[in-house]
Amino acid sequence: MADRLTQLQDCINKQAEHFCNSIGILQQFASPSKFPNFDRSGSQTPQQQQNQEDYVQLFTTLIARCAKDIDTLIESLPSEESSTELQLQSLRILEQENQEAAERLEEVVKNGQELLEKIQAALSDIAQAQLDMQHLTKTIAQIENKEL
Repeated sequence: MADRLTQLQDCINKQAEHFCNSIGILQQFASPSKFPNFDRSGSQTPQQQQNQEDYVQLFTTLIARCAKDIDTLIESLPSEESSTELQLQSLRILEQENQEAAERLEEVVKNGQELLEKIQAALSDIAQAQLDMQHLTKTIAQIENKEL
């Protein structure tokens, strides 16, 4: 997963993309200029006006959501006010939590290995019992064949 600065940069790039695309849509659907030297025959149809309104709503939503994401990412960055001592304290707490998690993991692995040994022993007993049963069945069959 990317760090917060990379996420922030990606979000800013996305916001720039939304702005560029919205400007492109504005240019595409813009009404003709009212200067006398330009042709005024390009009035918009109702379908074009509806498309323009849809795009306005879409880009308004995208830009607002992206701005909110940028604000959230900026707020999550460490402030200048956080001192070295506070950061060291946070690191100590994280180190302690990491140590506790490592101990729990070692215990789970130990329990898993014990359970695996029990399962392997049980499978070995089952396999031996099957072999003994096959040997016994062959012996009985040989005895029966000799008696006939």
